[in-house]
Amino acid sequence: MADEQTETRLKCALVVRGAFDAHVVPAFEAAGGRAAIHWAPTAVIMKEIEAGATADAILVLSDAMDRLIAEGKVEAESRVDAVRSRYGIAVKAGSQHPDISTVEALKRTLVEARSVAYSRTGASGIYFAGLLPRLGLAEAVNARATIIPQGFTAEKLVSGEADIAVQQISELMVVPGIEVVGPLPDPVQEMTTFSAAIMRGATDRTGAARFLAGLTTPQAAEAYRTSGLEPAF
Repeated sequence: MADEQTETRLKCALVVRGAFDAHVVPAFEAAGGRAAIHWAPTAVIMKEIEAGATADAILVLSDAMDRLIAEGKVEAESRVDAVRSRYGIAVKAGSQHPDISTVEALKRTLVEARSVAYSRTGASGIYFAGLLPRLGLAEAVNARATIIPQGFTAEKLVSGEADIAVQQISELMVVPGIEVVGPLPDPVQEMTTFSAAIMRGATDRTGAARFLAGLTTPQAAEAYRTSGLEPAF
């Protein structure tokens, strides 16, 4: 049983928010742990670490984890590949679902949208910003886009500021009052893996190790699937 006064400090990408809130954190705390999670996009977490920020454990994109291991900032042997994620499209609940079944259909949907919401610093937003020029749509979409610094793009559907939101499917699903239309079509889809590890110098290494062990249980796997993710183990 963990010391009830010990707080395990975590930095986590937003992609797992739904699954963590529904199962992973409650299970950890039911066993006596206490989790303090700072939620942010991987790019933001990496900048914070570069600036000297610390935590007991982190969960970020796998390529970012590769860099942290190379820099000696995390314990390589503690690494856990936790989830895989896909990018998707959402609309406000009750709205007509646009056709995104093919790349051409997706292009028509994006051009016809009043405004498309995406995140400037999130993995999905960085990918989508790079996808638009490949589709020949950068100027047309960005002229009317709702670009947020970070956070959940689907909130802009509920507020009426956008009628299409692009993000990791699991992040879209966190927001009430929206409906996920589906994943981007395969030719422009990208599967991303998110990994967790204990940071070197962790003040609560025991709690961090226990938390990471909870990321690969059958119950966690089910929570990932329910929240729009796939287990990566």
